[in-house]
Amino acid sequence: MTADTIINRDALCALRELPAESVHCAVTSPPYYALRDYGLDAQIGREDTPEQYIERLTAVFHELKRVLRPDGTFWLNISDTYCGTGSKGGYTDPKYPKGRNGQGFSLARTAAGCKHKDMIGIPWLLAFSLRADGWYLRSDIIWQKENPMPESVKDRPTRCYEHVFLLTKSKQYYYDAAAVAEPTAPKTAARYKSSRSASSKYAAEVPGQGKVQGLNKARSGGYYDPALIPTMRNRRDVWLINTVPYRGGHFAAFPPKLAETCILAGCPKGGVVLDPFFGSGTTGLAAKTLDRHYIGIELNSEYCALARARIGGEAP
Repeated sequence: MTADTIINRDALCALRELPAESVHCAVTSPPYYALRDYGLDAQIGREDTPEQYIERLTAVFHELKRVLRPDGTFWLNISDTYCGTGSKGGYTDPKYPKGRNGQGFSLARTAAGCKHKDMIGIPWLLAFSLRADGWYLRSDIIWQKENPMPESVKDRPTRCYEHVFLLTKSKQYYYDAAAVAEPTAPKTAARYKSSRSASSKYAAEVPGQGKVQGLNKARSGGYYDPALIPTMRNRRDVWLINTVPYRGGHFAAFPPKLAETCILAGCPKGGVVLDPFFGSGTTGLAAKTLDRHYIGIELNSEYCALARARIGGEAP
């Protein structure tokens, strides 16, 4: 299978035909449970129970693990579903704000162990299932949005985040921390200068500054060297990335910056990024922008055409 390819097939079937250990990184956002009807027989997300949904996704990602290189990374965006929502009424789904293809009610009206209005816990049910299947669960990243879809609720906070799980198939794996490092907060530099550890045995008396902690002491002599203050820090596990408008016919496109961040951290230049739920092609677009190759798998033929045009620069 050549890279920069879009495969119009069921994800599990397509993955079974890919060579073992052939991709460097996977970035995907599968259909969320009970929130959309794509009108396709093999679609995921319309199962009768959350357990069936988790079982199907676990099977897909088990095959993805076979395809991933030993040092590969898997970035999984997933969100939760509420139990017992019944008639959807005027509710606006946060992932599909423009509609659900005629869906008039939620499939999540009942879920084992859940009461009416409970959060089902889909993200963690899936994360624990994947961990039990052999994946290393390395991080739960919170994708925070300052511009979330509004919700007509008055008895709980409005949701403004989703999960991005970092999973790997080995203890040792490719991760470029420098590529996704973030600027050090201004208060950090001030803290280095002012010293909160003046009582430390490593503190030194600096003319005009009082006691300064040992970290501020220049290796070449003297007590304060601005060059020693770090300007970048390791990226935290809360990512503030706003959604962006997309005028194409797919309502579940996540922002390119989210995919780009995952790819920069988890895939070397020239590597291959796989998305088994390709949708409108955001992962492929991000991979191409960052000089990586992509393989996209998508069940919906209309979305395949949309993704090809979008990556080719023709789509809105």
